Amino acid sequence: MALLDLIGISKSYESQQILNDIDFFVSKGDRICIIGKNGGGKSTLMQIINNTLDFEEGRRIIQNGIKVEMLNQSPVFEDNISVKDAIEAELSDLKNAKTEYENLTIKLANDFENSDLLKKQEYLTNFLDTHNAWNLDDKIERVLQQFRLKEYEDYPVSMLSGGEQRRVTLAGLILKKPDILLLDEPTNHLDVYMVEFLEEMLLKEKFTIVFISHDRYFIDRLATKTVEIDDCKLRTFQGGYDKYLSAKEALLLSLSKSHDTLLKHLKSEEAWLRRGVKARLKRNEGRKQRVFELRENAKKNPSLIHKMKLELEREQKNFNQEKSTNKQKMLFEMYDIHLKLGNKKLITSFSGRILQNDRIAIVGKNGAGKSTLLKIFLEELKVDSGSFKKGEFSIGYFDQQRTSLDEEKNITEIFCPNGGDRVDVRGRNMHVFGYLKNFLFPKEHLNKKIKFLSGGEKNRVALALLFTKEIDCLILDEPTNDLDIPTINILEEYIQSFQGAVIFVSHDRYFVDKIAKKLYIFKGNGKIEESYQTYSEYLEIEKEIIELDTFTSKDEKTKTKITTNRTVKLTYKEKLEYESLPLDIEKIENEIEELQECLKNPECYQKIGLTKLSEKLNKKEAQLEPLIEQYLELEEKVELISTL
Repeated sequence: MALLDLIGISKSYESQQILNDIDFFVSKGDRICIIGKNGGGKSTLMQIINNTLDFEEGRRIIQNGIKVEMLNQSPVFEDNISVKDAIEAELSDLKNAKTEYENLTIKLANDFENSDLLKKQEYLTNFLDTHNAWNLDDKIERVLQQFRLKEYEDYPVSMLSGGEQRRVTLAGLILKKPDILLLDEPTNHLDVYMVEFLEEMLLKEKFTIVFISHDRYFIDRLATKTVEIDDCKLRTFQGGYDKYLSAKEALLLSLSKSHDTLLKHLKSEEAWLRRGVKARLKRNEGRKQRVFELRENAKKNPSLIHKMKLELEREQKNFNQEKSTNKQKMLFEMYDIHLKLGNKKLITSFSGRILQNDRIAIVGKNGAGKSTLLKIFLEELKVDSGSFKKGEFSIGYFDQQRTSLDEEKNITEIFCPNGGDRVDVRGRNMHVFGYLKNFLFPKEHLNKKIKFLSGGEKNRVALALLFTKEIDCLILDEPTNDLDIPTINILEEYIQSFQGAVIFVSHDRYFVDKIAKKLYIFKGNGKIEESYQTYSEYLEIEKEIIELDTFTSKDEKTKTKITTNRTVKLTYKEKLEYESLPLDIEKIENEIEELQECLKNPECYQKIGLTKLSEKLNKKEAQLEPLIEQYLELEEKVELISTL
């Protein structure tokens, strides 16, 4: 049964039809991605789902008690509220329910047959289970850390940047876990580590979500359905971006040739996926299997874990692709450069060369200094020490503020500043509409002033203008922000055909994997690492190294504890526990299994009472966890003693 239905919805703005007689539904557990061109109706559909926008025809039906909440692009907060308080304010209903549950439990201890209290407790238990709200304080702390808001937790939200404020709102929403969560471009202003945390949170907590995104890896990992808005209608595809590409290509093959351009993009995307990503995933699976095997072997020989870590680090750092560089023009040369802003080290002892055909992605955490490196290339900043040399060549720069655009001019005036309707595109004279239709602009937009365009449309104008220039090097700062997927495909095509160097900052993993031949990775504290891997493969190896570090750290702590003991043997008490704990664990596991079976059987749970049965199960599960931890610690100690 659907949680929410839209039936026969039509919506238009003045004379422009946006949605025409569309049907849409959301069921529990759905993760639906809405895709389509900018201005095609994605945000309109989201607002109708959220019940914040009226429509001319149709019905919106929602189950009683179902709450829908949406991540706002421009969040609003109370005056002077702190970051942590703003997050906790979103969770007041959950905290009140937890307090009420605890009070009821105390009352039931003295009045355990009170049916009204039992019903209320059962309702609160289900409510807290649904929103996974039993350990909110721990979850708040984790989200603050992962979204890098911990250092600002006592600051007024008003002091934060727009991107940081969105992270505060997003943190509150994912902890609150509404019945249906609406996310409009949730990965904007998040670095790849934050995106990965968000993905894991949404999957682990089994969210029901409807989202808009241009991050194709994010779509592929999360979406159970992909809904495309095209020509005021909806078309639904099962699965994420990869399955959407295959299904859309098959569909377009059966339609008219007017879809040739889009079909070409889809074929290009699919070919790249088959050639690159699938092979990478296969390699990663093989490497993961080696990690798991080594972990098992490490119980007999702990040095194998250290060896595996060294192998991964070598693979990460020394993955090299020798190229013939003697005929390529040198653009930038850096030797031992350093740069600090205030007390913060942004670049420490970095050396590198950039040649005329390089494709370099600058990646890393937010605030690490990526845009600062671009400013050095643009000669807007000077290094504190070291040697930085720039050759004689021309640069085309795309910035997030779109400073190249005059807001008071219309699109034609931007491309034809001297009048007329012709534009030179790298030696080729074209009609301005003939060129701009490649960037998905309709003819009626040509006389529209820049200030009336959306953020995504402004980005399209800026990128289209950039590709008309005679330049040797493209420098792009977050070029995919606010772009829809069709426009990103066009951008990728133009970059791949560009005869020159491309240096760009991006958090879009798919875009980086597809375009970059080399990475400059900001590791923190000024350290920059160079790599020829795909970004996804680098991140995968980095994750495995962290897992091995955690494993080794735990191993070393236990070993240190043993070697610092007077005797490297189990105490008499520990020996008894080591022998008895498996039996205790098995007994409780059997009891848990019996309780779970009873919960599946109406005759059984009606005799005992659903609430009492659930409490017994929770109690047994709570008893089991520390016993397992205790046994595993003793087992590690026994195994490590055998290696000493």
